[in-house]
Amino acid sequence: MTSTSLRHLRHLPRQLPVVASFGRAVITGMRGGGHTLAGAHAEKTIAPIDPRLIRDYVAHVGGDPAAYKTTVPPHLFPQWGLALAARTLTGLRYPLLRVLNAGCRLEINAPLPSGQPLVARASLVAVDDDGQRAALTQRVATGTSEVPDSVVATIRAVVPLAPSSKPRARTEIPYDVRELARWQLGRDAGLAFALLTGDFNPIHWVHRAGVAAGFGGPILHGFAMLARSIEGVVRARFAGDITRVRAWDVRFTRPLRLPAHVALFGRGDEAWLGDAPGGAPYLALAMEPV
Repeated sequence: MTSTSLRHLRHLPRQLPVVASFGRAVITGMRGGGHTLAGAHAEKTIAPIDPRLIRDYVAHVGGDPAAYKTTVPPHLFPQWGLALAARTLTGLRYPLLRVLNAGCRLEINAPLPSGQPLVARASLVAVDDDGQRAALTQRVATGTSEVPDSVVATIRAVVPLAPSSKPRARTEIPYDVRELARWQLGRDAGLAFALLTGDFNPIHWVHRAGVAAGFGGPILHGFAMLARSIEGVVRARFAGDITRVRAWDVRFTRPLRLPAHVALFGRGDEAWLGDAPGGAPYLALAMEPV
């Protein structure tokens, strides 16, 4: 564990509810149940987020902590939203330990004020099961009592059920892009993000778990890739002003094994996280500027 990860250990107590919620959802799902979409809702009031957590998180994903002195980064929603979203999966008869993050749409309707409680609401919107995979769509809305839908995340996840016979469409990074940012990610980047958000899925920080899952080692969280990409675009195009974009839509196209040296490439209102133009990206991002 590096000195950076050791510093983030102070945030571990705040992440325990996330771990507990995921555990309950997975265990109940393994037992089976009578879960229905009509009852797949959860709501919670979130205590004011420690400004030290916000500062460490923003610095970790390549942003400027000074840009968030009075607001909470909208892409920090996994810190409170994943635990709540996991509760909407309780009772689903799927192997949730195999769930894959396919993408997310993040809508920013108003800033999330720091230093005050926030209200988060999660719901399971749809389940599409074709026998080969179950596609899960969840909605996590966060805001204040005055603006309840300040930030809305629509999360898309997939649970593989059987080998697929359909060929996957290949996505490539265009050649006519410009480099927006570049990062060197250490082997413990997954552990650092887990300590900051509570997403302790072992495939992101335990080498043997990543190998057992078929990745050859730990892979970076999808939402860690998203946060870095958003901050990279915002700093390169909008001088660090995240309010200049009303929505972000991301597709996670392949796992990013750690350690890694990756770059963010942009063209117009699109961006890709990858190794080089012409290669297959790890993430494809589209934005809707204000």
